[in-house]
Amino acid sequence: MRRKNLQRYYSSDIRDRDDVRQLTIEFDAPDAPPLTPSPMAGCDESVTVGPERLLYYMSIGSGSSGNCSYLGTRQGGILIDAGIRNDEVEQVLIANGIRMDKIRGILLTHDHTDHIKYAYNLLRNNRHLKLYCTPRVLNGILRRHSISRRIKEYHVPIFKEIPFKVADFEITAFDVPHDGSDNMGFSIEFDSRRFVLATDIGAITDRARHYMSQANYLVIEANYDDHMLTYGPYPEYLKARIRTERGHLDNRDAARFLAEHVTDDLKYVFLCHISQENNTHAKALKEVREALTARGITVGEGKESILDRQCHLQLSALPRKEPSNLYVFRPHK
Repeated sequence: MRRKNLQRYYSSDIRDRDDVRQLTIEFDAPDAPPLTPSPMAGCDESVTVGPERLLYYMSIGSGSSGNCSYLGTRQGGILIDAGIRNDEVEQVLIANGIRMDKIRGILLTHDHTDHIKYAYNLLRNNRHLKLYCTPRVLNGILRRHSISRRIKEYHVPIFKEIPFKVADFEITAFDVPHDGSDNMGFSIEFDSRRFVLATDIGAITDRARHYMSQANYLVIEANYDDHMLTYGPYPEYLKARIRTERGHLDNRDAARFLAEHVTDDLKYVFLCHISQENNTHAKALKEVREALTARGITVGEGKESILDRQCHLQLSALPRKEPSNLYVFRPHK
């Protein structure tokens, strides 16, 4: 892929040349131009830190067309889900200065097609990778999908509520209600900070709430707007399935959870898996922002403007079919 085609994957904001230098030194893809990181979300600008304490996050796709995200440190990173074409994933990472040999493994939230479709291709093309999922997820993949049984050769079994380590991360899978064979979110700890992802979740149960309430950086589903779903094109059986506790989370429920459980430690919220037919980014952001504001919480847009830096937390909605910025999280007080 030629250089001009890589440019669309780059973040657009350069705030600190030292941070650019640190990040480029860390990942330094040999075929990629210098990396331009996006804003330092949730950072304390009075703290000077080396690259070993930085945490990097990027969504490569979030929605029914395919899900995949990257989380990494200077030592290496992980992919969460594998529903995006493997060549696109590799191109996006390389364009952001991240070599594939720095990826240590793939975590799967559940066995639906938009989360696992390209897992085997990624594993086959990058044989150092391991696949982390529960045995029930692996069995669901083999039972429900046309996929090589050789995927088992890469499998490392994990179990909910039992921490495991990949690269610099201590990871705990926790149960979430959805209609896959087995379904989970991930709480990922690094440098005394927690990154928590909960997508494809029909309701926020007590165990999910336990982990999500501890997050410093939270990816939470805001799948549908109830009015749009009611009057939208979906057949009634599908509308009913989406609304059940084993379906998806709507804007209102995501907003209510955040308003009730936000803490001073929560620095950044990403709204994910936003439906193309039954929601808009603007509606999801508006409902969540209004709920937080009603609690007296000031909400930034994650752009690290002067106004953003004065806010309690940053709020963004992840793109459905395109990569997000590469977010760089620095330690905070």
